[in-house]
Amino acid sequence: MKYLKKVIQTNNDWAGLITRLTIGGVLFPHGAQKMLGMFGGYGFTGTMDFFTQQINLPWIVALSIIVIEFVGGIAMIMGFASRVWALAIASLFVGIIFTSHLEHGFFMNWFGTQKGEGYEYALLIIGLSVAIFVNGSGKFSIDNIIIKK
Repeated sequence: MKYLKKVIQTNNDWAGLITRLTIGGVLFPHGAQKMLGMFGGYGFTGTMDFFTQQINLPWIVALSIIVIEFVGGIAMIMGFASRVWALAIASLFVGIIFTSHLEHGFFMNWFGTQKGEGYEYALLIIGLSVAIFVNGSGKFSIDNIIIKK
């Protein structure tokens, strides 16, 4: 219980709330594409097939990507176990940079002139995740409710 308290301990500040809502608000739609097929996505089966058969990722890595983006996005919005999810999200995006974006440089492909996307978006997600990892969920979070009890 002592360690659980340290994990969910949070500053009761607006910055944590804004940061986690930003991460959750951006990450959830990507996760919903992969898990549910919303927003033009392929859904769970289509995404798993793409990751495992076309990109040749191990099934556990493919599943982890889907879960981190979908469940992690929801957990961030709710402020539940935000430090744990922030660490998972930051780790995921470090992997994404090194496997998919590093070769395309820093900038996103705003004008369609590159063969792929740069890593600037991933760096933003990592930075926001590190802020949540350091400071916690902030105001109006489930973590805050749990810690008060």
